[in-house]
Amino acid sequence: MDNFREEVKELQIGFKIRRLRQERRMTLQDLAEATGLSKPLLSQIENEQVIPPLSTLLRIAKAFKVQLQTFFQEEGSSEKCILVRAGESRRLHRRPNLEGALPPYTYHSLAYGKKNRNLEPFLVEFEAREWSEELQVSHEGEEFLFLLEGELELHYGEKVMVMGPGDSVYYDSSEPHGYVAKGKVRPRAVAVLYSRGG
Repeated sequence: MDNFREEVKELQIGFKIRRLRQERRMTLQDLAEATGLSKPLLSQIENEQVIPPLSTLLRIAKAFKVQLQTFFQEEGSSEKCILVRAGESRRLHRRPNLEGALPPYTYHSLAYGKKNRNLEPFLVEFEAREWSEELQVSHEGEEFLFLLEGELELHYGEKVMVMGPGDSVYYDSSEPHGYVAKGKVRPRAVAVLYSRGG
């Protein structure tokens, strides 16, 4: 728990969301209506009790008309080149939501500290679970994923594709998509998101 507290404090995603909301003179209700997310969930996110999955962060970014990278950069940083050593990525731990359900993945920011970027790279670790339609999300932009290890099942629109180590996929993320882990090895992948707008 201590590591979780330190890393969340370092990223300050909840603080940044609250500040952006207040700068826009929006209430939690306003943000709930703009994103389709519940007020209690948004409150938990702002208070850093819950780390939102990327699809949720994208909805919040769209409501604020900012880029996703806004939540993964250090204040005042102007570095043009960021080198992230193995084991030094900013990990966002899984935390249960209001219903006690864990997100389907854990993600690590691989470009934390780089300002004014158009791409958002992550190391993603997927959790084993049964497929359900609620795992599918859609948002403007494009995504690229390279599977390092394990086996993943990608649901893209009506298609279902099984991916193995070394496989990669590039797609328009406005189409509903979602992943579910297969096999006994926990899948790990490098994912790069490009989010239009902001």
